[in-house]
Amino acid sequence: MPLTFASADAPSIPLHLLDADTFPSWSETLAEGQRAWLGANGFTGAAGQLCLLPGAGGIAQAAVAGMTRGKARDRKRFELATIAAKLPEGTYHLETDLAGDALEEQALGWLLGSYRFDRYKKAAPMKARLKAPEGVDAARLEAIAAGESLTRDLINTPASDMGPEALESAFKELTAQFDASMNVVRGDALLEQNYPMIHTVGRASTQAPRLLEMRWGARGPKLTLVGKGVCFDTGGLNLKPGASMGLMKKDMGGAATVMGLAHMIMALDLPLQLRVLIPAVENAVAGNAFRPQDVLTSRKGLTVEINNTDAEGRLVLADALALADEESVDCIVSMATLTGAARVALGPDIAPFYATDPNDAAALSAAGAKVADPVWQMPFHDPYEGMIEPAIADLDNAPAGGFAGSITAALFLKRFVEHNPKYLHFDIYGWQPSPSPARPKGGVGQGARALLEALPKVLNL
Repeated sequence: MPLTFASADAPSIPLHLLDADTFPSWSETLAEGQRAWLGANGFTGAAGQLCLLPGAGGIAQAAVAGMTRGKARDRKRFELATIAAKLPEGTYHLETDLAGDALEEQALGWLLGSYRFDRYKKAAPMKARLKAPEGVDAARLEAIAAGESLTRDLINTPASDMGPEALESAFKELTAQFDASMNVVRGDALLEQNYPMIHTVGRASTQAPRLLEMRWGARGPKLTLVGKGVCFDTGGLNLKPGASMGLMKKDMGGAATVMGLAHMIMALDLPLQLRVLIPAVENAVAGNAFRPQDVLTSRKGLTVEINNTDAEGRLVLADALALADEESVDCIVSMATLTGAARVALGPDIAPFYATDPNDAAALSAAGAKVADPVWQMPFHDPYEGMIEPAIADLDNAPAGGFAGSITAALFLKRFVEHNPKYLHFDIYGWQPSPSPARPKGGVGQGARALLEALPKVLNL
């Protein structure tokens, strides 16, 4: 089912959104029989309540739902999606005093609540459809929902069907959809064209490592997105325990998120020049796997001591970022499911980000709050630079001690962005551990909507 609004011309049922405070006065406008019906069904306007008002022939004349208007701790993102899932089949329009950002959030939540991952198992579609409320940019919300759906599909697909080859195919479909150009460097050609760390990380897999590149747009500022595409991460020779390996199909969540964001940007035809780079690999175990204590030479020429083969994401990103930095652009952004330290610090819901420009950081923080895509700034803390400098190489991919793991990973990546002053890095989780409104358990985009909202300020669009 496409994540789109119903036709504006379709007959629709009014859905009244109330709360416990506004319900009593609103109910006074109803006929006595309708008030009695609501009372008999115990409707008080409490959050999550839903009641249908019957009309002629037993067809619903209207629907009434309770929403939270209280303390911030009691409110849930995309709360309307929970109501939408309970509604019987039909087309609805909202009757509410919600406006602006709050109305857009709930309308988007309805669309995202329609998402189903049904590649391997049939899933009943959501029965209710919504007409776009007045005052929202319906086309923009539909483009955002489509991009988020792409991200979720890519993350949810297991590595048996989403290895480097399949990720390349999905990338090709995206480029074809928007008439973008595409280039791929595979296998030993990575060595020939100087992407040594991408090759080293992925060479033990049965599917060759590769670097995917897309270009789109011929006008406006230049934006380069770099996404970590580790399609499965065993940990390499530093093999992960089973409990830690269980979710590693999502280790390409950075790639999935930048592809979803790219979809949004191109669908909205934003006036910018977009480049997307994805190092697509599988970190596998074989006789030619890279080893702890190996020293690798990166595309940039910096040497890297391998102190843990499970810290491979920063290695493949480093070569891609070095390539991105060889062009003069207005902003470089990397997104990656990079560190467990980020989850310990902020949990699964909030995406930490790093910014070299304080104005970009402020714009992102404000945008995340505006569009209900929570992000939190973390520091490029220069005094920690010594932690990523081992004795025998320029850089250490896994500093000992365990302190500041997300920050040291970000500092590592920043070493490969030397010529462009504006760099943003997101250390995302890419997974919804338990169902929430509009976000079923499984793959989820993080940071993309916040960045999309912030782009006009980041790029001076």
